[in-house]
Amino acid sequence: MPMLRRMPTAIRVAAAPDGALHYAIPCPPERMPSVPPLALSQAWEAARAAAAAERWGPHRTLVFQDGPVMALADADAACWAEAVDRLVGLETLAGLSLCLRLLALVDLLSRARWMTGMFAISADGIELHPALLTAAATEGLDAAGRFDETGMKRLLSHRIAGTPADRGAEAG
Repeated sequence: MPMLRRMPTAIRVAAAPDGALHYAIPCPPERMPSVPPLALSQAWEAARAAAAAERWGPHRTLVFQDGPVMALADADAACWAEAVDRLVGLETLAGLSLCLRLLALVDLLSRARWMTGMFAISADGIELHPALLTAAATEGLDAAGRFDETGMKRLLSHRIAGTPADRGAEAG
């Protein structure tokens, strides 16, 4: 994981009387760190298990420094956030980044029809292509905590073709 210089890694968490959790995050979504692809895969599996067990989790509000306020209020987002919180905790940038990347991946899968070849659905669940996991673990998030669909498509087309996206002309 890249080192974050001069930025606190701890996130202040406060519980409201109704059980909702509020997170004060010391950076905007665009500065969230990369995570290991294996951690993202483990978070995916933990989230699937949490949904099957109906561990919905509390409402969470993410307040980013100089950035947006994000509410994880719907049952699915709250469940997946709860799974990541139980797995690694959401009180650090690394843990919260893992959660945001998981949610951004689900969002991207739901809106990007071109990704149908990047995952397989079976009775055992969804199997994600390793290139997709790597991209989601390392690609930057936008100001809304989402992945840029065009950038992900470009990155994944290079990874699947076996050429690094950042090498450009050197790859040819």
